Amino acid sequence: MTTATIIMYITVVVALAFDVINGFHDAANAIATIVSTRVLTPRIAVLWAAVFNFVALFLFHEGVAKTVAGLVKLEPGDPAFSFVVLAGLLGAIFWNLLTWWWGLPSSSSHALMGGFSGAGLAYGGFKVLKLEKLALTAEFIVLSPVMGFMLGGLFLLALAWVFRKWRPARVDRTFRVGQLLSAAAYSIGHGANDAQKTMGIIIAALVAGGRLAPDSNDSPGWIAPACYACMAVGTSMGGWRIVRTMGSKLVHLRPFGGFCAELAGACTLFIATHFKIPVSTTHTITGAILGVGSTTRLRGVRWGLASRIIWAWVFTIPAAASVSALCLWIFHRVGFY
Repeated sequence: MTTATIIMYITVVVALAFDVINGFHDAANAIATIVSTRVLTPRIAVLWAAVFNFVALFLFHEGVAKTVAGLVKLEPGDPAFSFVVLAGLLGAIFWNLLTWWWGLPSSSSHALMGGFSGAGLAYGGFKVLKLEKLALTAEFIVLSPVMGFMLGGLFLLALAWVFRKWRPARVDRTFRVGQLLSAAAYSIGHGANDAQKTMGIIIAALVAGGRLAPDSNDSPGWIAPACYACMAVGTSMGGWRIVRTMGSKLVHLRPFGGFCAELAGACTLFIATHFKIPVSTTHTITGAILGVGSTTRLRGVRWGLASRIIWAWVFTIPAAASVSALCLWIFHRVGFY
C-alpha cells in the first residue's frame, strides 16, 4: 500500500470526524431560535434538526461538493497533495473547536475553505489554487449575511402587515407551529450546503490518493450518505455554548421573529446551494437574526456581542489557513513527504 493511499484513508476518517464536529459546532444555527422561543426543548430541537439535515441528502445534488473539491489543483497519486488535504482539515478542526470553546458562532465552512486553501498555498503558492472559485466564495462571505439580514427584515415586515389585525396571543400560537416548519427548512439548507463541503474534501482526498480522476463526474456512492449521516450525528449532539449565544444573548426573539429569521436563512441557503456556492450557514442565520432584531428595534440587538462575532468571522480564514500551513510544514519537517 502506497503512502498516498494510507494518507487518503486517514484523511477520509478525519474528514468524517470534521463533519461530526461541523454538525456539533453549527447545531446552534438550526436550533437556536426555536430553543430560545421555547417552541421545543433543546434535546428535541437537536433531534428535529438532525433528521432534516439528513433529509437534505434526497433533495440536492453535489454541486457544492464539486466546487469545494476544485479549490486546489491536485496531482493524483502524489503523497504531498494527500498531506495538503489532511493539513487543511486539521486547521479547520482546530478553529472550530477553539471558537466552540469561546461560544462564538464562527463559520465551519470558511474554516474549511481557509484550511484547505492555506495548505495548498503553503505547498505550491498561488499556482495550485483555483482563484476564480476562491473569489466566488469570498464574495459570498459578505453576500450571504447581507441576504439573510435583508430577507429577515423583509419577511418580518411583510408578515407583520399580513397579521396586523390578529391578537398577539393568536400570532404567538400560530408561529410556534410555524417555527417547526421553518426550523426544518433551515436544517435542510444547513445539511445540504455543509455536508457537501465535507463531500468535496473527501473527493479531493480520493483524487490526491489516485482513486478518482480530477475531472470525474461520478463520485463513489457511499460518500453522500456518510457525510449527511455524520452531519446529522454531530447536530444531534448540540453545541450548547453557541446555542446560548445565538438564541438569547444576541437578540431576544419571539416565535414570530424566530420564524422570519429561520425562513430567511433557509431561502438564502437554498439559493446558494442551487448555484453550487459554498456559503457560511453561520453567517447566514446570524445575518437573518440581526435583520429581524434590528427591524423590531435597534436596541434589541446586542451590538457589542455582534461585533465580537464579526471579528471571529474576520479571523476565521487566516487563522485556519495558518494552522493548516503549520501542519503541512510539520509533515514536511518530519519527512512524511
